[in-house]
Amino acid sequence: MTNHEYQEAVEWLFVQAPNYQIDGKKAYKPGLQNISKLCNFFGNPQEKIKTIHIGGTNGKGSTSNMLASVLQESGYKIGLYNSPHLIDFTERIKVNGKNCDKEFVYHFIQKLKNLPSDIRPSFFEFTTIMAFEYFAQQEVDFAIIEVGLGGRLDSTNIINPLVSAITNVALDHQNILGNTVEEIATEKAGIIKENTPVISGDDKEAVKTIIANKAKEKNTEFIDATTINSDFKSDLKGNYQKKNIKVVLALIHELKNLGVQIFEKNIQAGLLNVQKNTNFLGRWYEFSKNPLTICDTGHNQAGLEEVFAQLNTLPEHKHIVLGFVKDKKIDEVLKILPQNSTYYFAKPYVNRGRLPKDYEDLLKNSKISYKIFDEVQQAYLSAKQNIKNGEMIFIGGSNFVVGEFLEKNLQK
Repeated sequence: MTNHEYQEAVEWLFVQAPNYQIDGKKAYKPGLQNISKLCNFFGNPQEKIKTIHIGGTNGKGSTSNMLASVLQESGYKIGLYNSPHLIDFTERIKVNGKNCDKEFVYHFIQKLKNLPSDIRPSFFEFTTIMAFEYFAQQEVDFAIIEVGLGGRLDSTNIINPLVSAITNVALDHQNILGNTVEEIATEKAGIIKENTPVISGDDKEAVKTIIANKAKEKNTEFIDATTINSDFKSDLKGNYQKKNIKVVLALIHELKNLGVQIFEKNIQAGLLNVQKNTNFLGRWYEFSKNPLTICDTGHNQAGLEEVFAQLNTLPEHKHIVLGFVKDKKIDEVLKILPQNSTYYFAKPYVNRGRLPKDYEDLLKNSKISYKIFDEVQQAYLSAKQNIKNGEMIFIGGSNFVVGEFLEKNLQK
């Protein structure tokens, strides 16, 4: 298999199977009927692995990568399933921080062409079964599975995990999950299973109540991670990681209750070496020190509020590159933009990417200093050209903006 053949196979997969990341709501296939058929077709690989299930609006990726790092430091072989990818498809499926083997991906995609006609998987359903199969073949000790979207009807919900966590609940994907935090919390609580402890990292009482009630209904333990006191530090530098660390510590406590051996030194080393152990990118990621260039994939209102609040604590003038997808409420985002900043708006390259010209009226009314660009790279190069000594660059607003930036610049 050549690299060209691999690229062609992945491109074929993107074209054949509807992909929420690219196509939006029309690609979303709720329910477990399809994934059940897929798992049966491939011999139910998800039943051959021990799993940990991580849901929530924000923090799923950080939490699952921190936990993976701690378990790797404890000597375990860890599978990690995250989405979306930033640069290459294989980032979605990792074992001990190493991306899924391209040869495996290529051959597995060929099997898609031989599926029975009654199984028409979405892109995410197919990558989910691919992850299960890869982890089973690799004989991982534990597989950490991140929910794709929602929970109750998400294809990852086919698993019967050792423990589950819901990091937090905020408004996101309202067109699919519901218009209130309570409705979304109910969808996310759908991952709670009988006799499987669930950890909640949200400090909103309404959310806690919904998750706790679902746990009671399922006859299982509810753990409130917000009550944990922790002075552990992580190499993931976003201030919001303090909340995620508490969820990780609660997960570790439950795993230890199940006989998994994890020592304090493993926790400390794991949290401090997440990027090295799991190759995790995109969360308050320091791309360069000179000029200081940070990118963050926070993209819904709650995520952006956290990121912008942290930017506001930095005294230097900021050059901020932003791009959004079509369902983003730009007027809400503009209300929380950091002060002391120059803005560069660009369209992410995906179909769902939104042209800045479409929302320029809002930009004019917000009275910020801005320019608009056709591409993220153009916006970044303009920011780099305009930056003065002691100023900084930030890139964000969307996974796609960060992915596009890293793809163009990380190898250089």
